[in-house]
Amino acid sequence: MKTVAIIVAGGSGTRFGAQLPKQFLELGGMPILMRTIQAFGEGGDGSFDVIVTLPEGQMGLWHDLCDRYGFAVPHRVVPGGETRWHSVKNALDSIGDIADVDIIAVHDGVRPLASSALIHRILEAARHDGAAIPVVMLNDSVRQVTEESSHALDRSSLRAVQTPQAFDARLLLEAYAQPFDPTFTDDASVVERLGHSVTLVEGEAANLKITRPMDLALAEYLLSHA
Repeated sequence: MKTVAIIVAGGSGTRFGAQLPKQFLELGGMPILMRTIQAFGEGGDGSFDVIVTLPEGQMGLWHDLCDRYGFAVPHRVVPGGETRWHSVKNALDSIGDIADVDIIAVHDGVRPLASSALIHRILEAARHDGAAIPVVMLNDSVRQVTEESSHALDRSSLRAVQTPQAFDARLLLEAYAQPFDPTFTDDASVVERLGHSVTLVEGEAANLKITRPMDLALAEYLLSHA
């Protein structure tokens, strides 16, 4: 049996303030997205099929970057969609026969520092329970805001959700057969709509999502001190 890793990369770089989409900015001498793909090449057991979703307008640039950097980690690219949900759906539709697929993991293209240990924990939990996601505790106080006021929430009962999120392949395909709903926040929320529970697994503070220049600077520091 094999595991499919869907890596969703569709950022424009608007919030980052860069000319290049943020997944193509350099981290430790290579584009962020290459490091993300590499994490699965090194973090799996050799049976990963890696599917990357990219906006069609970015595919040419990606192929040029792969040539420029000599990037040879096996993967294939499929067009992304209007939303993250549609991008994942496109990747799932491209798999074809899933008879030999046991687990499908979905990961953000701009989370390049997921460790092998984290990937292994998520995969094992998904094989055991059918659905698993990494979470971390919150450091900051949080408040619920309404139009009239706000009030403090007990952060001990809250968790921040990361990726990769991993699922039994047939469960995830069934979940994505449901109609799109804009209230879906991640893959776990799509699966939960079926009534299936999701197992929480300890995430990693270093598994940050790079969305702003400060995140990239922190990732450079973490990479250089790994």
